[in-house]
Amino acid sequence: MTTPTPVDSLEATVAHDAQEQAARLVQDAFAEVFRNTLDAAPEAQVTAVVSVCAKLAEWAGMSDAEGSAARKALLLSGLDQWGLAWSQAFGPAAAVGITALVGALRDTMDVAQEGRCQTWFSLLNDDEGCGFAFKVELRRGIHLALWHTMIASADRDEALAVLRTLGGLMLGLLRLMPQAGWRLVADALAHIQLRCLQHGLATEGLAQETTQELFAALSRELAKDERDRIMAHANQAVIAWQRAARTEH
Repeated sequence: MTTPTPVDSLEATVAHDAQEQAARLVQDAFAEVFRNTLDAAPEAQVTAVVSVCAKLAEWAGMSDAEGSAARKALLLSGLDQWGLAWSQAFGPAAAVGITALVGALRDTMDVAQEGRCQTWFSLLNDDEGCGFAFKVELRRGIHLALWHTMIASADRDEALAVLRTLGGLMLGLLRLMPQAGWRLVADALAHIQLRCLQHGLATEGLAQETTQELFAALSRELAKDERDRIMAHANQAVIAWQRAARTEH
């Protein structure tokens, strides 16, 4: 039996589409700061953090006091999760820039806003439904980015390290969100399958091997009921896409 989507206690303050926008802004912010961490001189790294922080703060400010604090809680939560994922996959150095960005964004708040922000931040962690649209979009981005990194790697050890991180994040999500986490994992697995179908990815070699092992490892680690529910949900999304694609043609 499919459990209902949890009630989102944030949606009255930050609407569904704004939550999804927050997740995309976080992904773009992480990509820009991470790229500069790898390639740029120290001065350019600082400039990137300041610039990205200004963009995020401007977006967060496009609301009333409560909404702005809630938006910053979303951004901070998302940045934390991207930084954690990349530091697990590639070591602490991968998160240096994102740590600086988190600090810069926190510095944009006065005491009153920081208190409101912390309340929402705690709710995001403690209430599975709070920011649910954000959580789905955020985790999809993280999981797909790690998967793309994994299948693009020509180095077996690196690919397997990313595989372990990705599988661990998915299983950890089910522990963090015991009621609704399965939906986020199913969504990510569906999108991985869709990328393979749409773009012919992971059809051979190490990319195919690691992708198959990801699905196999999840099947081994999950209880049967949970595994069946996740895989059925993911497969339904893939079938729906295939039907839509046939209709278009």
